[in-house]
Amino acid sequence: MSYGTATFWIIIAAVSASFGALHGLLFADGPNTAGMIYGTCIGVLAIAYERGVFLAGYTERLRRLPTLAYFAAAEISLVLVIVVSMALTGLVLWTLGIVEKPLIGAVTPKLSTIPFALAMSAIIVSVLRVRDLIGGETFVNLILGRYHRPVREERVFLFLDLAGSTAYAERHGDIAAQELLTAVFSAIAEPVRRYRGQVDDYIGDQVIVSWPLARGVERARCVACVFAIRRALEADRDSWLARFGLVPELRAALHGGSVVTAEVGVDRHKIAYFGDVMNATARLEGLCRETRRAVLISEAVLSRLPVLPEGITAEALGSYQLRGRSETMAVHALADGRRPRIVGARAEVDADHRVAGQRYAAPRG
Repeated sequence: MSYGTATFWIIIAAVSASFGALHGLLFADGPNTAGMIYGTCIGVLAIAYERGVFLAGYTERLRRLPTLAYFAAAEISLVLVIVVSMALTGLVLWTLGIVEKPLIGAVTPKLSTIPFALAMSAIIVSVLRVRDLIGGETFVNLILGRYHRPVREERVFLFLDLAGSTAYAERHGDIAAQELLTAVFSAIAEPVRRYRGQVDDYIGDQVIVSWPLARGVERARCVACVFAIRRALEADRDSWLARFGLVPELRAALHGGSVVTAEVGVDRHKIAYFGDVMNATARLEGLCRETRRAVLISEAVLSRLPVLPEGITAEALGSYQLRGRSETMAVHALADGRRPRIVGARAEVDADHRVAGQRYAAPRG
């Protein structure tokens, strides 16, 4: 559930309305319609501000402040948002005749209400930030305890790796490289949400995304997600060049199958996947370097897709025995037929296949 979906905002509105009812129960004669409307409007506007729906540039500038200054400015800003929300809601309710107060009374917040609204908003924001930290689907699964006991399930995995990140760090330093990774990871988030995937982990300059197998192959979501990410990066070419002097290139590998999923950890819990599928996907992503292909997919996943997304073509590369595996894997390269390949001349590709054959095994098939 992404922050742009109707479901997300309906849940936020419902939770905020319940806090409005709680305020009436604690500080008035009981829950009432006006109080629930106040709660809904205040909660939705506060979360919209915190999520950057409006005043995004301002909140971004706040985050650049020293830590103590940031917390102080952020709290003051949230209080102002709450006060303005109360005033606007009161004006609307007074105009509609829902509250029987003079205009000044309707738009002037009560001093006792502001701390309550601030506390409730802080609770919602804290929960959302935990959700951000571990991922929405992981958060729900931890709350429900779905993986307290190991579960075997079928999943599709997408491993994404930023090409050239080590060289960039050597030229510009680790801090600049981290800023680049942060920007790339942020750009990846929206396409992953759009195609109903979940980001499972960040490992250095690598991102691991997954889907339950049925969801990932339906409408070829896992493939569509890869190319949506690549197009999003290309669409912001000028911005990337101005900020970092390059347009990020991602190597991608798609593979899937049976894994064991379990909740692990004591002080810090996470949901982890175990099985050969994870190792095989990592090896497949490494094969991108050898084949000079940006996107590789295993036969195991490709054969389950009902159809490839429009404009995407698949090229069979043969079977490879990946490092650490006794069995071979049939591998295909995916490309956007509407764009030129990023690899060089065909001779370079053929030469690289020979290298791959020496390092792994000669392609079969």
